[in-house]
Amino acid sequence: MSLTSALLNQCSKPNGWLGRFILRSMNHNHSKLTEWGLKHVSIQRGDTILDVGCGGGRTIARLAAMATQGKTYGIDYSEVSVAASRRANREQIAAGRVEVLLGSVSHLPFRDQMFDLVTAVETHYYWPDLKADVQDVLRVVKPGGALIIIAEAYKGGKYDGRLQKLDKLRDIMHFAHLSVSEHDELFSKAGYCDVQVFEEYDKGWLCAVGRKPG
Repeated sequence: MSLTSALLNQCSKPNGWLGRFILRSMNHNHSKLTEWGLKHVSIQRGDTILDVGCGGGRTIARLAAMATQGKTYGIDYSEVSVAASRRANREQIAAGRVEVLLGSVSHLPFRDQMFDLVTAVETHYYWPDLKADVQDVLRVVKPGGALIIIAEAYKGGKYDGRLQKLDKLRDIMHFAHLSVSEHDELFSKAGYCDVQVFEEYDKGWLCAVGRKPG
């Protein structure tokens, strides 16, 4: 396995000491991107929220700080990520305001229509079956609730040249590399309404928001 594919594997599913290092780096490097993306959704104090691919837990903490009377869940299929998220949010977990689970976006262990908001920050690239997984997220969203995908890797963006080199690894990594219009199409075909895709080209940032019909 090449160094590039090894690093992508770690970004997809952190493991061991290198995975823990990458999670700390992600918590730091994705902070401003996440802050920008979340400005495109309304978060109420009593909301129930799910962060898919919760990584090091920084996004969970941010969401829980806004939904102060609700509950925030995180899910990740990396045991290292789950452990890191639990450490980062241990006080809120003890208070019953945060819960972090080991699991996959392809088999979400939640009841139908449970969440006001589902977030995915720098993670949907690696979802096993992106189209089907976006549809299963819709299942757990309340009518009128939303899914937001936040990313800094997309086709046609500022870093497109370097990302095109990764396309050679698609068959190995199942790496999803979508354009602005393809993100719109992904949401619309999955059954979301009021779909909007926002782009901050100079920073290489994108976020896509779709709502469940009410």
